[in-house]
Amino acid sequence: MNPPSTSPTYDPARLIQDHQAGVWRYLRSLGCDRALADDLTQETFLKVLQSSFEHRDDQATGAYLRTVARNLFVSFQRRRGVVVGMEELDLLDAAWQRWLRDDSTGDGLIAKLRQCFSLLTERAQQSLRMRFEDRASRSAIAAALNISEHGAKNLMQRAKQQLRECVERKISDL
Repeated sequence: MNPPSTSPTYDPARLIQDHQAGVWRYLRSLGCDRALADDLTQETFLKVLQSSFEHRDDQATGAYLRTVARNLFVSFQRRRGVVVGMEELDLLDAAWQRWLRDDSTGDGLIAKLRQCFSLLTERAQQSLRMRFEDRASRSAIAAALNISEHGAKNLMQRAKQQLRECVERKISDL
């Protein structure tokens, strides 16, 4: 993919400020941990700023940055000997574009997710916080909520499904 072109005077600091969060979130959605997402985000901007990149508009720039980030992620995985399922990445890209539309940072999507999260029951919220913020095991979640491990698994599956459906509704309402 060729870089977008038109405005060669786009400020590099502004490019990073406007798009860093979106690139980082995209890399996290690909499966990067925080440290790898940090590293690949930095590499993405270094690669783009060292190229003949020219800014056209935020949507095209975001797409170009995601392409560079995706290629760096695939290269990183291949160097580690990990087989990358390109079909899965293509599906993720399509979903990412559908979810974000004109929101290059993902802030709008995060706001929708927070709204939907607040609609979950307190127990569902607690289980997901424990799992994804604290990295608690299913057995630890079950013990904290005084339910079986199977109950904790079902609770989290239902909560994630409710979040998915709520966010999808909010996106389709636009």
